[in-house]
Amino acid sequence: MDTSHQAQAKVFKALCDPKRLSVLEQLRSGEKCACVLLDALELTQSGLSYHMKILCESGIVASRPEGKWTYYRLDPSGSDYAVRLLRELTTPQAPSEAGCALCGR
Repeated sequence: MDTSHQAQAKVFKALCDPKRLSVLEQLRSGEKCACVLLDALELTQSGLSYHMKILCESGIVASRPEGKWTYYRLDPSGSDYAVRLLRELTTPQAPSEAGCALCGR
């Protein structure tokens, strides 16, 4: 698979899970400590770590360590990329001049 497609797939993987969507909803109001997310989402620490790894790898969420906790926030550049990607992938292109070799269109 093309590496650009792998990067694109990470964005959609981040958005295709109800728990991760709940995390994004929590982060809409600002940066949150992992401890706050644990309580709000009723996840185990390992469960939260799993979901946050996927969200961070997608670029939609950024993290920073502070003491023994990690703080998470929405990353505007990752969010902008996700919006552009969805728009690009769902916008029809003009048909190519070559046409289809099989059906002749």
